[in-house]
Amino acid sequence: MKIKKIQNLDNFTGTILIPVFETTAKSIVPIEYHGVTVYSQVFYGKKDTHYLVEKYDCTHVFIGLGKEQDYKSLKTIFRRIAAKQKEVFAKNVIVVIPESFLPNQVEAAISGLLLGTYDLGHYKKKELHPFLNTDFELNYISNKDIEEAITKGIKIANAQLETFALVDLPPNKITPKYLAHWATETGAKYGFEVTVFGKDKATEVGLHSFLSVGKGSAQEPQFIIMEYKPDNAKKHIGLVGKGITFDTGGLNIKTAGMVQMKCDMAGGAAILGAMQLISDLKLPIRVTAIVPACENSVDALSFLPSDVIQSYAGHSIEIIDTDAEGRLILADGLSYLIRNYKPETVVDLATLTGSVVGTLGYECAGLFTNNEELSKKLQQAGDAIGERLWQLPLWDAYKPDIESEIADVKNYSGKPVAGAISAAKFLEFFTDNHTSWAHLDIAGVAFGDDEFAKTKHATAYGVHLITNYIENL
Repeated sequence: MKIKKIQNLDNFTGTILIPVFETTAKSIVPIEYHGVTVYSQVFYGKKDTHYLVEKYDCTHVFIGLGKEQDYKSLKTIFRRIAAKQKEVFAKNVIVVIPESFLPNQVEAAISGLLLGTYDLGHYKKKELHPFLNTDFELNYISNKDIEEAITKGIKIANAQLETFALVDLPPNKITPKYLAHWATETGAKYGFEVTVFGKDKATEVGLHSFLSVGKGSAQEPQFIIMEYKPDNAKKHIGLVGKGITFDTGGLNIKTAGMVQMKCDMAGGAAILGAMQLISDLKLPIRVTAIVPACENSVDALSFLPSDVIQSYAGHSIEIIDTDAEGRLILADGLSYLIRNYKPETVVDLATLTGSVVGTLGYECAGLFTNNEELSKKLQQAGDAIGERLWQLPLWDAYKPDIESEIADVKNYSGKPVAGAISAAKFLEFFTDNHTSWAHLDIAGVAFGDDEFAKTKHATAYGVHLITNYIENL
């Protein structure tokens, strides 16, 4: 896609996207642009509406913005136009940027347009979205210098599109080795270093908890370490993402919903996408990220309920439920990151529990931390872009839920309540009392239903949230 600023519409033929702020259905002042007049009886800029007019060899698409334009709404509005009106896009398209748009609103609009090119039918024969043709040109009209905002919007969308695909593609495609290869290739392209521990190296290092989860799978586990080290970095942030490429539940096999368990690596995918975006934006913060990637499957070698396994931190773990596996690989990921890289702040993302969905539904992710400053900054970063967080307690009153009689800790409380909290308490046990650690349980927001597909699919939640948090440190 080529991006170009133009001064006017002289001699232009193609598609013109014209955002319109809401007036009223009874407004006596019509909307006018490029010699086209639209009366309020047919269109007045109401949110989630649009109106098409053919004139002067151009398709004019008037896009309703509503009265309030928050970041997420703008992104969705423009994604909808790109996804659902793609037949009206000519070889050349112009976006008319309203004078009142702030840089982040420009960013949201452009990012949304690109996200609208995503198609869940990866294995279907289909025509490319017009935006994806090599000779496609996206023009814009603006009285301001907004090139930086446009470029940033494109980079955000590119990272989120990659994350969409990582989560939505099937588990026979997205294996641990595929994720390791993706990280290596992306690191070489965008400028971060990648180290991968296979089974032998992970065994040598002592990542016992991580390896226990992958024992029942034919897919070799991959412990992916990524390092973005810009010159004169101001701070050092550590990230960990759950990379279970498919979750059968292990010997505590799932009895429902298993068909969607390709999404159980959405936390890891968010970290991979964030690493692409952070390095693409050249943020002046050092970032070390780990994605423990493996498949929780079933065979004669699978770990058993009531097993006692070891961990990288040296703590023993009693296995109560093999379907509480995500916290086991995160435990080794957190321990390895903190002990070997010593980041100032650590954030992990995981589709960890159904409990958090029962608590918060599908509107926001659960946030667990004892660092109030970190909590505030993460919530602010999420609110700004529409990836919301809500803090839940980490009180020591919940500590008995993970106490074991036979081992240092157990991986599941066995209780039908407070599952997200006891999972977070388990992770906290492996943070070596780090004073600036946060856990984000994204089970309700990483994979879901919306207007852009008929089945559940990836949202890329976390990619922009984490990047926005780091960008504003």
